[in-house]
Amino acid sequence: MEQNMNRKPELLSPAGDMSRLRAAVDYGADAVYLSGKSFGMRSAPANFELEEMAEAAGYCHRHGVRLYVACNTLPRNDELESLPGFLAGCAASGADALIVSDLGVLAMAKQYAPGVELHVSTQTGIVNYASAAACYELGASRVILAREVPLSEIRGIRDHTPVGLELEAFVHGAMCVSFSGRCLLSNYMTGRDSNRGQCAQPCRWEYTLIEKERPDREFTLLQEEKGAFVFNSNDLRMIEHIPAMVRAGVGSLKIEGRAKSAYYVACITGAYRRAIDFFAEHPDEPLPPEILRETEKISHREYSTGFYFGGEPGQTTDRSQYTRQYELVAIAQGREGKYIRLTQRNRFFRGDTVDVLQPGTAPFTVPVEEMFSEDLEPIAVAPHAEMTVLWKTDAPITPGAFLRIKRG
Repeated sequence: MEQNMNRKPELLSPAGDMSRLRAAVDYGADAVYLSGKSFGMRSAPANFELEEMAEAAGYCHRHGVRLYVACNTLPRNDELESLPGFLAGCAASGADALIVSDLGVLAMAKQYAPGVELHVSTQTGIVNYASAAACYELGASRVILAREVPLSEIRGIRDHTPVGLELEAFVHGAMCVSFSGRCLLSNYMTGRDSNRGQCAQPCRWEYTLIEKERPDREFTLLQEEKGAFVFNSNDLRMIEHIPAMVRAGVGSLKIEGRAKSAYYVACITGAYRRAIDFFAEHPDEPLPPEILRETEKISHREYSTGFYFGGEPGQTTDRSQYTRQYELVAIAQGREGKYIRLTQRNRFFRGDTVDVLQPGTAPFTVPVEEMFSEDLEPIAVAPHAEMTVLWKTDAPITPGAFLRIKRG
């Protein structure tokens, strides 16, 4: 199948709760994926009760956005009894698709949620066209490719699969050291099953070596100063290579991060929305640097392009910390006359210049020249978490806008 370069790919964003879902929708996602309280691969986020899922679907559909529900754990025998009701509930809530990885779940979804599309999860490990085509024959309308597949092979998958089968691939976010997330490190070391949404991320820990006969002595794993974080992969960032992904046949670009904050979802969704729209108009031009810089304004590990261009993904072995060049300092609640009411998130000062992120416009900067307490007392600093700040400004700042400051 020849991919139409004039057709924009779908932008698919994560949502761990309702605030993050609204951020994804408001900042330009074409589709949002989330999980219920059960059967999803991320247990850390709040996730959604079926009633909340219906509210989420309503919000998405009112804005022309599709909703996908991740049902991609590997359920045990004793969980299967509750699965039909959950699948039927997802369908009744208005879900447009179910993301599944287990063949039994796929079969049950066809029975109990017959009107809902089926997307085969990256956990299934689709790396070739035979597997992709088999999923299509089983009833899937989309496969989410394993992160290990380079673009050259994605092109081959596209060329040898039915036109009706959609291809989805990750475009941004955390990478897993294990094959498409199939890892048992967390199980062995903490008793938390990584294939059931409970990963403790031991791949991010620093390790030392202990020799059996000398248990009281630890040896470092340093070799030529390469470090001891031997499993620590960098984050994925493909925002500069969207045309290459579209040419390879990827129809949906997926942002990882259901455990991330609403600010993270807004910032990265907004950046990729602008990038997709830019490349649709200027497919042969480089990405404007101001769009790329948006991906530096959230906490992240060092970026790489993963396996997409062959070879190994980037890896940082001497540390596992996040890079934080910008800090979220406040969220705008709305205008009250000549003031913008802010809720403080981190300390900021009169005289700082804030970088404003809000829907519908490119980010812009504004100096903080006058600010007041809730009692309209002039203040020079906003030091207390969640305190109310009244900022006197004429800047066109909308409710929900994120204010951040460059720190690095």
